[in-house]
Amino acid sequence: MRIQIATISIVVSAMLVACGQQADDGETVDVEDARPNIVFVLVDDLRWDEIGAAGHPYVKTPSIDRIAREGAFFSRAFTTTPLCSPARATFLTGLYPHTNGITDNLARNEQSHRLETFPKMLNAVGYDTAFIGKWHMGNDDSPRPGFSTWAGMKGQGEALNPELNIDGVRKPFEGYVTDILTELSVAFVEKPRQSPFLLYLSHKALHPNITQLDDGSSTASPSGVPGFIAADRHKGRFENEPVLRRPNSGIAPTDRPALMRQIGDLPPLGEATVTPEETIHQRQEMLLAVDESLGQIVSAIDALGELDNTIIVVTSDHGFWYGEHGLSNERRLSYEEALRIPLLIRYPEKIAAGIRPDQLTLSVDIAPTMLDLAGVAPPDNLHGMSLRPILEGGSPEWRSSFLVEYYSDTVFERIFRMGYKAVRTDRYKYIRYVDLEGMNELYDLAADPYELRNVIDDPRYAETLIEMQAELQRLLEVTS
Repeated sequence: MRIQIATISIVVSAMLVACGQQADDGETVDVEDARPNIVFVLVDDLRWDEIGAAGHPYVKTPSIDRIAREGAFFSRAFTTTPLCSPARATFLTGLYPHTNGITDNLARNEQSHRLETFPKMLNAVGYDTAFIGKWHMGNDDSPRPGFSTWAGMKGQGEALNPELNIDGVRKPFEGYVTDILTELSVAFVEKPRQSPFLLYLSHKALHPNITQLDDGSSTASPSGVPGFIAADRHKGRFENEPVLRRPNSGIAPTDRPALMRQIGDLPPLGEATVTPEETIHQRQEMLLAVDESLGQIVSAIDALGELDNTIIVVTSDHGFWYGEHGLSNERRLSYEEALRIPLLIRYPEKIAAGIRPDQLTLSVDIAPTMLDLAGVAPPDNLHGMSLRPILEGGSPEWRSSFLVEYYSDTVFERIFRMGYKAVRTDRYKYIRYVDLEGMNELYDLAADPYELRNVIDDPRYAETLIEMQAELQRLLEVTS
């Protein structure tokens, strides 16, 4: 019995030291902290279908694909708000915009300093935490609470020769932004430490090179170089590749009044346009530096002998339209091309290699998942659910529907009064425009996966409509 008690005592003492506590004699014992490291990589505007692991015919992303091959690739992952700032806040907080307060792309500087984020919670229990890249909740680039290392860009940041706020001091850099963020990330990973680390890397790519103003509008970049800018070494890589269009590309809507409205002299939002192939190729070429970046970070962690003790997540804030529904270079509306996001997680301790979970997973699930895997109980008020039971191969009871919300824009005329609340289930999607009368939409995703036919006025779906309206109301109540 004494042997068992002594063994338990040693284990408990080791756990206390791992959490930064002292032994009874007051001396700190140098015991390795075995909690997992975390690397969270957020790519801006990356479509779910534009990586090699998703079967893209010519875009090769070997580093991202490795995460899928050696971990989990969620086949049905979604953002809960397809807009930059709100989407970013949902990852960090596990809460919907109507609760976390980041409801749009306006200057939410003060509110973003008050967010209760999962990095802040992990920092409080001993994690060495770093934010590197594009914060984009307001233009304020100053350090946010919960990060022991900060390298943030103002607003949208610059693709070339960016200025970064390094722990409170602005510093100019020369070169391509993705490469600079990678160098800073590798330096953080390689820093000597006894504690586990969290790297939150938020890329500027694949966003165009523009500057955002405090009112949410944008203007030309200070560098004077507009558009989607790939690293010089990647420019032209895909210029001869034929772009594959989805079946709903370039089709102007005939049964969606919200998109068909004439606003002043502006044409209808859903006019029959497509994104030019040149623009698509430029975005895809930007992705190559992001993939190289991930490879360098993974190599640095591997050199430390910490790779299998590190949770690596790759995802995006929302999708991007290439002409689907007649929408080009946009992402704000509640169609699949905007809502679906890539989500890949590698952590051999808990995740079998090559699994492809098909549960409805959301951006709000990231915060509770990271806390759970790090051994920290997620707060009870979070809207998301820990993915841990799925990652460990279980079949837990899971959501069969989820809420999507977008707040009416006050800057861009084309999408005035387009705020909505939507609900998506395994089969149906219902969109209720909160400021527009008689313009709601209903889709049967099983019969119409490309959302080409709004069936809200079809009597055959009358009962379904009532059920979806009730489900939307239920989701609004449970997340209030």
